[in-house]
Parts: sequence; C-alpha cells; structure tokens
Amino acid sequence: MRTVISSLTILILLSPFLVSCDQPEKVRIIFDTDANNELDDQFALMYLLSNGNNFDVEGVTVNATKSGGNIREHYDEAQRIMQLAFSYDKVPLLNGADGSFQEISPTLDDANYDGKAAVDFIIKEANERNRNDLVVLAVGKLTNVALALKKDPSIASKMRVVWLGSNYPKPGEYNQDNDTVSMNFILNTKVLFEMVTVRYGEPTGTDAVKVTQEEINTRMPGMGPKTTKPIKGRHGGQFTTFGDYAVSLFEHIDYHGDPPSRALFDLVSVAILKNPTWGEVKEIPAPILINNQWVERPENSRKISIWENFNRDAIINDFYLSLSNYHIVKPKL
Repeated sequence: MRTVISSLTILILLSPFLVSCDQPEKVRIIFDTDANNELDDQFALMYLLSNGNNFDVEGVTVNATKSGGNIREHYDEAQRIMQLAFSYDKVPLLNGADGSFQEISPTLDDANYDGKAAVDFIIKEANERNRNDLVVLAVGKLTNVALALKKDPSIASKMRVVWLGSNYPKPGEYNQDNDTVSMNFILNTKVLFEMVTVRYGEPTGTDAVKVTQEEINTRMPGMGPKTTKPIKGRHGGQFTTFGDYAVSLFEHIDYHGDPPSRALFDLVSVAILKNPTWGEVKEIPAPILINNQWVERPENSRKISIWENFNRDAIINDFYLSLSNYHIVKPKL
C-alpha cells in the first residue's frame, strides 16, 4: 500500500509538469506590416491577435509601401485592427520606416532616423533575456528588419525572420519590389530566413489562398470580439467587429480570376507558424537578386527556407474558427 501511495503522490506532484509538456510553446513574435496597403494585412493581424493560445505578440511594427500612403496611414490601419481585437494599448504598436533601406542605413547613428522606433524595438526584443526564440514575421517590405540587422549584427543569431514575399524562382512581387536592397542585405546575413512565396497566378504560392466577396459577405458579418466603442473604418462607416469591417474592406478592393476573388497572402504566413503542416518547406542555398532576376548560388553555405504548396481549406477554415472561438493575446508585461 505504501508503494501505491508513494506512486500516486509522485504522479500528483508531477502532473502540472506533465500537462505543460503536452502543450506546445507559444511562438514569440513581432508582426511587421504595411497594414494600409490592401486588406490581407488586416486579416493576418486579426488572425494573429485572435490566437493567444499560440502566439505571444511582443509588438506590431509598421512600414510604408508605395500603395498604402505614408507611415501614419499604416499606423492608423493597424491601430483599427488592434482596437477591434482589444489589443491596442496592450500590445506595443510602433512606427517604422517610411523610406528605403538604402536611404536610411547611412543615418543609423542619427538621434532620430526614419524608422527608429520599430528598428530599436526589434533589436531590444531580439536581445531580451538572451533568448533566441523571437520570430519577426514581416508581411511588407523588409526595411525595418534589414535596418535592425545592420544596426546590431549580433541579433542575427537571436531571431528568425519569416517573410511573406517573392515569386521565387521567378522575378517580381510587391513586397520584394518595394525594397529589393533590404532583401538582398538579409540574404547575405546569417539570420534564419524563410520566404513564404506569393507566386501570382500559380497554385504553389499564397496567391492560391483566395476568398470571394460572396464568401466574406456570408461568413464574416459579426465575427470576432465586439467592442463597446466603434472604430471608424478606412473607407468610412462605424464598426464594432472585425467581421463587419472585413465586409467593408472587401467592398473597396479589386478582384481577379474566375470566379472573381482575392488572395489573403499575409494570413498564410501566420497560419504556417501556427501549424507548419499547412505548407511545405524546403531549404536551398541563398540566391541573390540582380537586375530583378534571381541568381542561384549553389555553392553558398548560407541556407534559407522556401515555403510553398499551402493547404487553402485548412487555413481559411482555421481563420473562421479562430474568430468564432477567439483567444485574444495577453498584454505584454
């Protein structure tokens, strides 16, 4: 009997540890976004903030790309989504680069250079507690990330950069074209770097993860947490849920294909961090972009990862599930 009691006592003492071991560790993340560009940034940010069981969101940093207005407009759009997710004033939101890596990098020793708040934040979080578990998820141009790596090269070994961008191995793509110099700079560093491919018009990239306006109008109204204070939308109107705001966003966007639809590119990059089985990943020697053409470097010892072939239905269904059964991220302490 004493043996049985002792065994039970040990099991009771160990049970909290055993339970915690069964639960996956949260992804510690900074979300770097050109939030006002189209509408996929907004979906990705809401998806991220609704998955507090999976992500510790250290902060949101914004950058400006050519189709989204100035840095203030990107900040304001990110703020709207964070308000709808009960996260504004709880998770830091910081302004990043308005200009390009080439323009800003010579000024990094200035007291108040373009993008300073976001760049310094990335460096601080990468160095925090000497941890190496930080993921910087970039879904716009790579300017903020490249500037942080240039200002403090030591952080290359302390974080992982996941970037939604590139039609690799083909040229072009919006995020890439907004600052190709920043991308090439990162390709020549030692930071862990993963490309979540776009590949316009092909079934292998995030461009294949599409939704129609009809689907959004049917599924999204009222979805997500409901705020007591409405936010004013980018195109006007007052909204208390992200679902209703999503309908408005889809009323003011162009459509492509047959049936007419819209890709939720950035959403996919959050999804594969939540569940890597929703895409396929492979490692390659880091190429370089010269004159807007990819040049392979097969002897390059520096490797990067390429994500492709995404499970559209699993990703979109999990997005809807996340907004129906949301777990808002906890405030940063």
